[in-house]
Amino acid sequence: MSITWKGVMPATLTQFNADMTIDHALMAEHGKWLVDGGCSAIVVHGSLGEGATLSFEEKLALQKTYVAALPDTPIIPGVAALSTKEAVDIAKAAKDNGCRGLMVLPPYLYASDWREMKAHMKAVISATDLPCIIYNNPVAYKTDFTPLHSKELADELPTVESVKESSTDARRIAGIREVCGDRVVLGVGVDDCALEGAAMGAKFWITGVGGAFPKHNVKLWDLATSGRIEEAMPIYTWMLPMLRMDTVVKFVQLIKLQQTLATAGKYGNNRVRAPRLELEGKELAEATAIIEKALATAPVV
Repeated sequence: MSITWKGVMPATLTQFNADMTIDHALMAEHGKWLVDGGCSAIVVHGSLGEGATLSFEEKLALQKTYVAALPDTPIIPGVAALSTKEAVDIAKAAKDNGCRGLMVLPPYLYASDWREMKAHMKAVISATDLPCIIYNNPVAYKTDFTPLHSKELADELPTVESVKESSTDARRIAGIREVCGDRVVLGVGVDDCALEGAAMGAKFWITGVGGAFPKHNVKLWDLATSGRIEEAMPIYTWMLPMLRMDTVVKFVQLIKLQQTLATAGKYGNNRVRAPRLELEGKELAEATAIIEKALATAPVV
């Protein structure tokens, strides 16, 4: 198994039917649209995909849907669970289902010391021979994989190939490069730090907004990673109000609204699973106004 850790890799939303079952047909068609737009891989049932509200069986079904729909595209599931055993089981099933990599998260809810987090990560990463991303998101998961922690895992586990850095601290990319060198490939996972990450040497971008604007994300990333930062700035500046929607509590609802409006409902709707509720009232009106303004002023790419 191998993945070229490069380019725009959207973390996809999970779209639901009216009865709140997963709309697999829509997910497959949307995935094809993303790849046609230049995306290099698909990240499935992560935080943006409401992974915490999906059952074990639903996660496996999503993996199968994407692998069948996109046989030439790496499908990378987010591996997170309440227990280490369940996370290991998700990882093993992903390998059996034809996924080509894993994005490994700390456990939901339980955030403890490095000894316990390391044991969890090692168990999940060692469960298969798939290449793995260490996902660092201390804002959401209250567990911080420092650059030295990432180095420790990479030194001990050959399938650790990359780090998705989502601490919101732009200095972290430099810190990881300092201690890891070229041992791991760096990726950014905070949408409104994308350009900063690219400037510091990140090679891939796991984006939320990319599910609504894949061609703009790809163009932005191509310019940024080829050193053409000033050329990328107009796209980045235009997109920033939407990229900032990736870093707030209701990021799922907001990005679902983006995808619904940007595709005129073709590739999305606003349904979310409880405890999330759909946006309404002033909150909905303000978000809609931002997105509609962006759509009306979108640069040509």
